[in-house]
Amino acid sequence: MRVLIVEDDPMIGASLVRGLTDEGYVVDWVHDGAQAETALQNGANEFHVALLDWGLPRKSGIEVIRHIRRAGNNIPVLVITARDSLNDRVLGLDQGADDFLVKPFELAELKARIRALVRRHSGRVKPELKTAVLSLDTTSRTVTRDGRRIQLTAREYALLHALMQRPGTLLSRAQLEARIYGWADSVESNAIEFLLHGLRQKIGGEQIENVRGIGWRVATGP
Repeated sequence: MRVLIVEDDPMIGASLVRGLTDEGYVVDWVHDGAQAETALQNGANEFHVALLDWGLPRKSGIEVIRHIRRAGNNIPVLVITARDSLNDRVLGLDQGADDFLVKPFELAELKARIRALVRRHSGRVKPELKTAVLSLDTTSRTVTRDGRRIQLTAREYALLHALMQRPGTLLSRAQLEARIYGWADSVESNAIEFLLHGLRQKIGGEQIENVRGIGWRVATGP
């Protein structure tokens, strides 16, 4: 899962990046509202959720939300703020925020709210993504085949998660790279193929189909 953090406090930002990266999230971090608008415009389909501070330099969090909603960007937005008044929450929600988390907070709650936002955004109620054979639990970050748990690396999990979000839908190399690598990552030309090879060995080669020249998809049948 790829997350955009918009936070101008270096200590808070670094702590969020470290905490989410350690849990296997792909994280990009910008420091002001103008950078956030650019990131969300250029990477409109890359991020699963944005964590947005309210009090930002150049443009406030509320201004960013107004801008991206007017542009038709419906990315889930979790506002992280020290403001906890009713009026502030009402204003943020009315402008297009999806949820609020008041500082200070625990990382466990943040992760739970991220998962809930992504589930609601994708129209799911339960935390599992399933095909006829595979099950991916986004809460425990576990993958099973026919009830047998499969150990995956963080990158393999991210790749399978991207494919299983829309079973049967073809994703190109560029689309997969955008979902599992951050801006700071150095991506080799054959990185996706290398990950797919390892993933297929673990879950079964027939579970990931390739349409030459177009992309890959997770199988929907047994």
